[in-house]
Amino acid sequence: MSKLIASMLLLAALCGLSAPALAEDAAAASATASVAAVADAAPAVAAPVAADPAAAAVVAPVPNKGDTTWMLVATLLMIMMSIPGLALFYGGLVRSKNMLSILMQVFSIFALIMVLWAIYGYSLAFTTGNAFIGGFDRLFLKGIFDPVTGSVTNAATFSKGVVIPEFVFVAFQATFAAITVALTVGAFAERMKFGAVLLFSALWFTFAYLPIAHMVWFWQGPDAYTTQAAADIANSTAGWLFQKGALDFAGGTVVHINAAIAGLVGAFLIGKRVGLGKEAMAPHNLVMTMIGASLLWVGWFGFNAGSALEAGGTATLAFANTLIATAAAVLTWMAAEWLLKGKPSLLGAASGAVAGLVAITPACGWVGIGGGLVIGALSGVVCFWGVTGLKKLLGADDALDVFGIHGIGGILGALLTGVFNTWSMGGTGIVDYVNNKIIDTEIGAQVWIQAQAVLTTLIWSGVVAFICYKLVDWTIGLRVTVEEEREGLDTASHGERAYNL
Repeated sequence: MSKLIASMLLLAALCGLSAPALAEDAAAASATASVAAVADAAPAVAAPVAADPAAAAVVAPVPNKGDTTWMLVATLLMIMMSIPGLALFYGGLVRSKNMLSILMQVFSIFALIMVLWAIYGYSLAFTTGNAFIGGFDRLFLKGIFDPVTGSVTNAATFSKGVVIPEFVFVAFQATFAAITVALTVGAFAERMKFGAVLLFSALWFTFAYLPIAHMVWFWQGPDAYTTQAAADIANSTAGWLFQKGALDFAGGTVVHINAAIAGLVGAFLIGKRVGLGKEAMAPHNLVMTMIGASLLWVGWFGFNAGSALEAGGTATLAFANTLIATAAAVLTWMAAEWLLKGKPSLLGAASGAVAGLVAITPACGWVGIGGGLVIGALSGVVCFWGVTGLKKLLGADDALDVFGIHGIGGILGALLTGVFNTWSMGGTGIVDYVNNKIIDTEIGAQVWIQAQAVLTTLIWSGVVAFICYKLVDWTIGLRVTVEEEREGLDTASHGERAYNL
């Protein structure tokens, strides 16, 4: 394994690509020089443009219709990822008696989070508060639409003077929140009460997802970084991990590690499925799983390329990495399975695709194609171990391998972002908004920053998830009865069947 990793790292260095010249990003970058290569890093998303009438009188940027159109399309692709993509991927993996329960959980969580996002979620994630959580300026999305003038406020992108309508930013980020919460259900599939799923989702979304999203992604936008003094002030209002310089382009920490550790905690607390290891629990419909994985892959282009917030060079880099790294992961997972089990499987190929998508997510706009190839190739092998060797070591019944794929893949991608972001490894470097230039990163320092983001997410989300599960268990109970579990959640919880033969 060590030889394989060394060979792939050498390949990235050789093929690798000087830092891409992203013209629309040339005006981007540093928050404060007092935090080395840290606050200078552009995050995956930006805060709404500050409503400053004096500044608006001087500079009144108008959204570009191309950027707006792309963000609407990216948001639609994200919706497709959750419903039907994730729903079908998970649905095919459970037994037929639980097919509709998984579809119902994903579908209902999506609807629940959309409503909570509009009421308070967006405000707590993407307005100024403190380093760990936002404020209440956008409760019920107030202040975005002015009925008197018919105008809509704008949100910042990653180029100075470039904006998009805030409503499209709201909708785009809502889809991230929804799919993150929905990912958790795969870990405790086939045994949790439907009401408990919804209550846990609301609690964990509020106290885990929103703080992590704020810590990693919230800042004042590039136009606030005019001078070093202004940058220091703006950076002091940013999220805690953003201030440290964590690079997470589209959600390695915020989405995948966050959801995976919450799911794993649930798998431990809820316990193993009745009959595990004694009864057949093979996926009931791999065709649906394949369809779901394909929809996830297509939708992921909105997930990753959309996180550039503009239809420009960075979006195309993220798009290309999402395509190529994922393909590499499919091949390496198949190769590992073929070598160790004698036959490559469709389930393995689909799982490899998801592993590659997860791992490239935090890196897709920060690394070159060579780095993306290595990240994708390694994720196929490492996540294969995650759902085989590591799963046995942990001993939890993570039914659909949420931690083995999303947790391990997210950790791998987050750490390797720090390796391959540097120019010497073909990465983009980071942008200095004060001096309007692109600057390089240092591998050791950036990997340490990435590790802090990973550890913060694991601890915060894990502890919050534990408390949320306990609260649900003490109030309405977590698990269905043994009789209901044997009957299947489709009929026991919802009174219907996926297949009426």
